[in-house]
Amino acid sequence: MSDTSHALVIGASRGLGLALANELTRRGWQVTATTRNSGGDLRPSASLQVESLEMTSPEQLSALRERLSGHRFDLLFVNAAINRGNLPIGEVPADMFTEVMITNALSPLRTLETLRDLVVPGGTVAIMSSDQGSISRNTEPGYELYKASKAALNQLMRSYTTRHANDGHTKLLIDPGHNKTALGGPDAPLTAEESLPAVVDVLEKQAGAPGLQFLDLYGEVVPW
Repeated sequence: MSDTSHALVIGASRGLGLALANELTRRGWQVTATTRNSGGDLRPSASLQVESLEMTSPEQLSALRERLSGHRFDLLFVNAAINRGNLPIGEVPADMFTEVMITNALSPLRTLETLRDLVVPGGTVAIMSSDQGSISRNTEPGYELYKASKAALNQLMRSYTTRHANDGHTKLLIDPGHNKTALGGPDAPLTAEESLPAVVDVLEKQAGAPGLQFLDLYGEVVPW
């Protein structure tokens, strides 16, 4: 991509979002990236502008939209996920269920709805998903709430695509693989520094493609 391409990365305090922001800047993108109020490892530079955002707060989302009103982006990428352990669904407290669903499913789509008009015609809106959200691949036990939240995210993104079918934006759900992050754990086979360059390859290759695709970091289709 040329150095005139602009990206807005939501959720870049650490881990996958941080690696995504860094990889985009390395390739010459101008990046605006958000970090939660509690901070993180994101550092501003000539090609990286840092904004504060708690994505689960509609008020903070609206405030960010106002601050960015003069900006236009070729890519809007939303990265957010929490995991609250490996409980069978019958043992999940209601407040935990609500927290995970708000963070992993509702907030990413609310973010797209709030910021989508900042994306240029022909631009891309993308969300970090997971193959854990694939219903057809759910053949092993464990992490039921997390899997459900990612499946809900995918379904909501499908609904978003249906409502905005004619907006000209490329729409992507990205499975970045199993990475050594706070969420993925220390035994994961990949690091963010290994997987995110491949993810950016996919984002750049798919720019301008119509409709919604659920792809892994190698550009392969993930089954719904």
